[in-house]
Amino acid sequence: MSQKRQTAFFDRSKDPRSHITSLTRDYPAGHVIPLHFHDRDQLVYASRGVMTVRTVDGVWVVPTRRAVWIPALVPHTISMSGTVAMRTLYLRPRLAKKLPRSCCVVHISGLMKELIVHACTLGSLRRKVQWQGDLIAVIIRQLEATQVVPLQLPNPTDPRALRIAKVLSENPADPRTLIVLCKVAAASKRTMERIFQEGAKVTHAALESGYSTPSAFISMFRKSLGTTPALYFKTDSSEHK
Repeated sequence: MSQKRQTAFFDRSKDPRSHITSLTRDYPAGHVIPLHFHDRDQLVYASRGVMTVRTVDGVWVVPTRRAVWIPALVPHTISMSGTVAMRTLYLRPRLAKKLPRSCCVVHISGLMKELIVHACTLGSLRRKVQWQGDLIAVIIRQLEATQVVPLQLPNPTDPRALRIAKVLSENPADPRTLIVLCKVAAASKRTMERIFQEGAKVTHAALESGYSTPSAFISMFRKSLGTTPALYFKTDSSEHK
């Protein structure tokens, strides 16, 4: 999110009668959908590419076979990593009653993927049309049964850390040193190093996350991001050398 104050625009539904509407759109790499919000709950899915959703509360990364759930009236931006084929469903608020009233990343099964793609070919669905009502019921059942995936990066609660997080979020390649960035945050280097905790061993991360064994944590990590923690952070470090 930009450091400059943004005004979110209201993307109002053009079809208020339908229980579910959809959007099919392809975006080029680097495209950013500016700050906006909807009068409907939203399921954002990419059949190709990776998206990053940002709100005031945090950042949600949406890789393949994942989607992000965005409740109505939550301002957000969406950034595209690589070419993205976005397939979005808009649901009447609380149509999916069991889903949380906060953003989260959910797993998309093979069946759910086909339901999303099929719904996007139809444009809109209304319960008063029997076969459409049946399709809506299946979509809701599958959506409410889906697994929430822990792919959120929450924003720091400390206002000084939040200033630095926003700077680096806007420009990860910012060449300024930590000392210079600390001046932006009005804090000392030692204070910021204490606020931003250092990386921990897998065993510690696994136990802190509630997993009984490191292997269970590694298995979850591989399923979510397609690689092990060691290879993930090794690749990340090498890319920044």
